[in-house]
Amino acid sequence: MTALKAYRIFNEEGKIASRYVDMQLDELDAGDVVIKVAYSGVNFKDALAATGKGKVIRRFPCIGGIDLSGTVTESTDARFKKGDAVIATSYDIGVAHDGGYAQYARIPADWIVPLPKGLDLFEAMALGTAGFTAALAVERMEHDGLKPGNGPVIVTGATGGVGSIAIDILAAAGYHVVALTGKESESGYLKGIGAKEVILRSGLDLAKIKPLDKATWAGAVDNLGGDVLAWLASTMQIGATLASIGLAASHSLNTTVMPFILRGVSLLGVDSVNAPMPLREKVWKRLGSDLKPRQLTNIVTTVDFADLPGVFDKVMNARMRGRAAVKIA
Repeated sequence: MTALKAYRIFNEEGKIASRYVDMQLDELDAGDVVIKVAYSGVNFKDALAATGKGKVIRRFPCIGGIDLSGTVTESTDARFKKGDAVIATSYDIGVAHDGGYAQYARIPADWIVPLPKGLDLFEAMALGTAGFTAALAVERMEHDGLKPGNGPVIVTGATGGVGSIAIDILAAAGYHVVALTGKESESGYLKGIGAKEVILRSGLDLAKIKPLDKATWAGAVDNLGGDVLAWLASTMQIGATLASIGLAASHSLNTTVMPFILRGVSLLGVDSVNAPMPLREKVWKRLGSDLKPRQLTNIVTTVDFADLPGVFDKVMNARMRGRAAVKIA
């Protein structure tokens, strides 16, 4: 019988409590594939779940961690064998199925992606859900016609995990990237990972958003929602693509249809949780090849499993720059 340590989230008389526990492998949720976890990550969704500040967990108790990379130790599915290096993100992992904050995970085979060429297990979780989401946004925008020659691409929430990786990916692909941030002190960091320009959110007059403003952006990756997303819509070029991937500022959107019918702007909703497996595998392969970031070492902070709880407050209070990869093994 295999023993393991896990970081489990409980609902105790209506209050969320998270802590390390000792478990046995056969206590984990059912799945076709057992994975010895090497790395997981800390996403905004993970912080919401572990702190109870968001109604993210759909079943208690549950081991947290919505993404993981590791090595297969057992498999009843012919697609995977012992020794295979794999990635698992999204679906119910870490919210309704035991996740990556444990030394072992047992995952349905249909949720698992083989580690693509060009990535190792650490890089896979240095990217994690954030990197996959950023690359999925770029994939969808390019499918909709975005090219480096079309004009500048703006990234909001630029110092976060998704924003930072989006900047790196776009810059490496030849785009002129503009970073929008509320943190003037991070301008050097943003330029270091590929931003050609940095705009401060404090310089925007979001109280007076025009239905159509100066056509500026060929593309946009928005992590914030709310008034920033409305401003972006009004400033997109003709035929531009606007990827909505987050709601760190607000889930609301108060805008007009004018950018979409008078400029042909495409508003693309990017959903990393339910991306179909063929698209998921394509995007991960691109993350190991033409969309592989060049500045991961500057974007990612490696955290020991024992130090995981301290990261959640940093993420919730916007004190975490880039992405945290959790070393489980």
